Amino acid sequence: MTHPQQPGTLAVHQPTPITPATVMPAPVVAVQPGSIPAVASIVLPDGRVITGYAISPAQPEPVAPKPPVSRAAVNIALGGVGFLAVCGGLLLLTSFITALTVLVTQLIILAAVIFGGWIAVQVFSAKGHEGGTTVHIRKAIFKRNHFHG
Repeated sequence: MTHPQQPGTLAVHQPTPITPATVMPAPVVAVQPGSIPAVASIVLPDGRVITGYAISPAQPEPVAPKPPVSRAAVNIALGGVGFLAVCGGLLLLTSFITALTVLVTQLIILAAVIFGGWIAVQVFSAKGHEGGTTVHIRKAIFKRNHFHG
């Protein structure tokens, strides 16, 4: 693309001065009695005076104070406490089951010892048979579950 001016020539543009606008009277604003806003005047560097009502800046909505600890951190901490409570409960439960197993095992062993002792006393007692006769058999024949002496 070619430039319409020759290289080395500069085009100087002079800005057009803006004429000051004529000062118009400010419109009358209906104001309720007792709440007259303050009028502020500002003097610009070129000597002009601007007068108007002071506008209070828009107040941002109050921000709720943030807690010193975030909610996520609190939730994680509570979850950890709950997990520890559950682990403690499970530890107690397993300890209880272990103790119950040992107790049942000891009761079975005790019952076997007592019952076995009772059987031993019955077998090895010297009383013999009460009310019957004692027969000493030297040669005996057993045929079809019958005794032949």
